[in-house]
Amino acid sequence: MSSVESQQEQSSQSDPSPSPNSCSSFELVDMDAGSLYEPVSPHWFYCKIIDSKETWIPFNSQDSQQLEEAYSSGKDYNRIVPTDGGRYDVHLGERMRYAVYWDELASEVRRCTWFYKGDKDNKYVPYSENFSQVLEETYMLAVTLDEWKKKLESPNREIIILHNPKLMVHYQPVAGSDEWGSAPAEQGRPRTVKRGVENISVDIHCGEPLQIDHLVFVVHGIGPACDLRFRSIVQCVNDFRSVSLNLLQTHFKKAQENQQIGRVEFLPVNWHSPLHSTGVDVDLQRITLPSINRLRHFTNDTILDVFFYNSPTYCQTIVDTVASEMNRIYILFLQRNPDFKGSVSIAGHSLGSLILFDILTNQKDSLGDTDSKKDLPSIFMDQGDTLTLEEDLKKLQLSEFFSIFEKEKIDKEALTLCTDKDLQEMGIPLGPRKKILNYFRTRKNSMGVNRPTLQSPAGANMSNIPKESEFYSSTNGLDVGIGQVPVKYPRLIYKPEIFFAFGSPIGMFLTVRGLKRIDPNYRFPTCKGFFNIYHPFDPVAYRIEPMVVPGVEFEPMLIPHHKGRKRMHLELREGLTRMSMDLKNNLLGSLRMAWKSFTRAPYPALQASETVEETEAEPESNSEKPSDVNTEQNPVPVKEEAPPIHVGMLNGGQRIDYVLQEKPIESFNEYLFALQSHLCYWESEDTVLLVLKEIYQTQGIFLDQPLQ
Repeated sequence: MSSVESQQEQSSQSDPSPSPNSCSSFELVDMDAGSLYEPVSPHWFYCKIIDSKETWIPFNSQDSQQLEEAYSSGKDYNRIVPTDGGRYDVHLGERMRYAVYWDELASEVRRCTWFYKGDKDNKYVPYSENFSQVLEETYMLAVTLDEWKKKLESPNREIIILHNPKLMVHYQPVAGSDEWGSAPAEQGRPRTVKRGVENISVDIHCGEPLQIDHLVFVVHGIGPACDLRFRSIVQCVNDFRSVSLNLLQTHFKKAQENQQIGRVEFLPVNWHSPLHSTGVDVDLQRITLPSINRLRHFTNDTILDVFFYNSPTYCQTIVDTVASEMNRIYILFLQRNPDFKGSVSIAGHSLGSLILFDILTNQKDSLGDTDSKKDLPSIFMDQGDTLTLEEDLKKLQLSEFFSIFEKEKIDKEALTLCTDKDLQEMGIPLGPRKKILNYFRTRKNSMGVNRPTLQSPAGANMSNIPKESEFYSSTNGLDVGIGQVPVKYPRLIYKPEIFFAFGSPIGMFLTVRGLKRIDPNYRFPTCKGFFNIYHPFDPVAYRIEPMVVPGVEFEPMLIPHHKGRKRMHLELREGLTRMSMDLKNNLLGSLRMAWKSFTRAPYPALQASETVEETEAEPESNSEKPSDVNTEQNPVPVKEEAPPIHVGMLNGGQRIDYVLQEKPIESFNEYLFALQSHLCYWESEDTVLLVLKEIYQTQGIFLDQPLQ
């Protein structure tokens, strides 16, 4: 047995997790020989399944350093190290990485020093920690003794040969080569072996700022996949977060250098999995036709989410899941970040934006109010009624049921919220249920509802004033009488600063529900801002501003390009449009001049009285005629200086609708890029920059250079 093989056998029999403080062969080399050898610098990786393949991804430099320090302390077995901005925890003893805020399969963690190139994707794969130590010790002996051509056998009987410091190869065994116990042959295409992470092609980020300025919850739309690559909400939000970190470095560089800002944390909220774990998929499978199986499965898993939200049963499940998840994550976030003093915002994509919109419209003004009457919308308050519930039941000759309501702690206000099913579960018969529901609903509708009154001066024209049902109440939530699903909306334990809607169908759903107009004075009870962001070719997106100002036609706000100015093809299009308008105006001016001179000189008898008056008011000199044409073109720039349009208080008096600039290739065929346009927001720098700009603007921090 050779010395290398003997050393390998002794190393394999040693402790698989040697303490970094223990004495190793690195310390036994004399100083003269060891001067040529430098220990390898380790880097930590984690394994993730991507496209059904194991992919090893490096931790950022900051996390890898923290993991190495914890490992070097010699007490790593029970150590838990937060990584990735606190979104994951690494259990060093288990060598496993766990997600903190959402459900995700745990991934293996490895301290890596030696790598070999894979066969298919040409990405480097780290060797195990034990075998990497064997490789490092063999490499050290080869360097110090200047003896190369070292051959090692890996645990899975693969051959690694160290020819020289720059040439090290890995041979895979050929099937059938060791049927009689012989050593595996050195055949097949060799793999490249590298020592140290600095010698392989891999991107290692520096890390994220520790300071968190703002927290944003992101709610997904229909289906489990959020983009064309069928990625989950977690993966898409990871991209959104990465884009935001890059933009903070480029567009908020001064604020970062002055340590005014850190970063914005984006956390995903998943409601699809809890909804489809209720057993509804099993029920649907029993009634689904066997033909076109994949398409029907896609429909059941994706498109039906819209119908689920319009069902009272599943709508209650969805809103409860979204609100409870945001509350749970918020509490957990504060526990892990006790120094956080920033605000919270929410963002929703597609149907997720509608869910958040309905939740926000049904919040209460005061989060700390415990008074039961103040906790209810004023529409349910009987302001002029002084009778108690017992007296009302006595009036209905149903006093025997008062003990049931008293046991369930139901008062008059709570009774107005009860449904027939609720009363049935309490054990109240059908006849008394109908009498109770009819009595309290009639009294609720007949009492004075606390809504804004539409007052007009005497003699004013009332025909143009919308009906009261066309408004959101300025003090109440959305009235279920206009078609909203009657569910009990949970309360959020915080007040969101801004609500961002991406590719949102809110306007369409409100219109389908029967709402024709939003009161310009209406605002969310607990949220100050609202931005409706969409791509111009998004087939699911609808505008909001025309519902606030229905009598005025105006364009949405154009979101600036993150590199400044407009996209080149849009500027070219506007330039050509402006040029054609100028040519048209000049042509019309020339024809008008020619017609006037023609009708004035040869045929004076044909001039009408209006023409005579017009020519008398105009100068007679032909040299002044071009100035007449120019004066007719002067009002064009005046129109551009029109006063800003007031679109109500839904966004604190600011504009609501914001449209992205399409890419040049997208402008060739709108239909071809329609689906992609609905899923483009996760990687859109323009969208992320608008979100960051509005968030930091509330803190008095602005872009380094305003975008035009």
